Amino acid sequence: MSGIPEILTNSRFYLELKLDGSQEPIDGYFMECQGFKRTHDVIEIAEVTPQKWSKATSGLVVRTKIPGNTKTNNLVLRRGMTISMTMWNWFKAVEDGNWSKQRRDGSLTIYNQGSEEIAKFEFKNGWPSSYKITDVNASSNEFEVEEVEVAVEEFIRKK
Repeated sequence: MSGIPEILTNSRFYLELKLDGSQEPIDGYFMECQGFKRTHDVIEIAEVTPQKWSKATSGLVVRTKIPGNTKTNNLVLRRGMTISMTMWNWFKAVEDGNWSKQRRDGSLTIYNQGSEEIAKFEFKNGWPSSYKITDVNASSNEFEVEEVEVAVEEFIRKK
């Protein structure tokens, strides 16, 4: 069985994100992270060739798909809300016009069942594009959740 690679679970992860004014060296205690996706635009080219098809009197149309620009989705980070203002302050700094100084790099590390780092992804030049908290309800006993959507320029797998 040693030749079969371990399938990683999505509950053993750590997201690292360092923000200004934090009391902690890393603001990465997130319960849920979504949007880790990188795609290529698909460009479709149609050409008429001299080759004839069936009983056609003109050339055969050949379609080819080639990769275009690469795009990276925004990340959605959710965590239990605390008294810390660092996420809000990060969003507010962008709102106040300081977005270029607020871009941050971070990483997502995924661990196997033995707590060994198995996969690592890095994102570059992220800044918060939205901030949200969950609805409040006096009869509920659920955690208040803070959600930040982060626009990132690059998302790459390092390991």
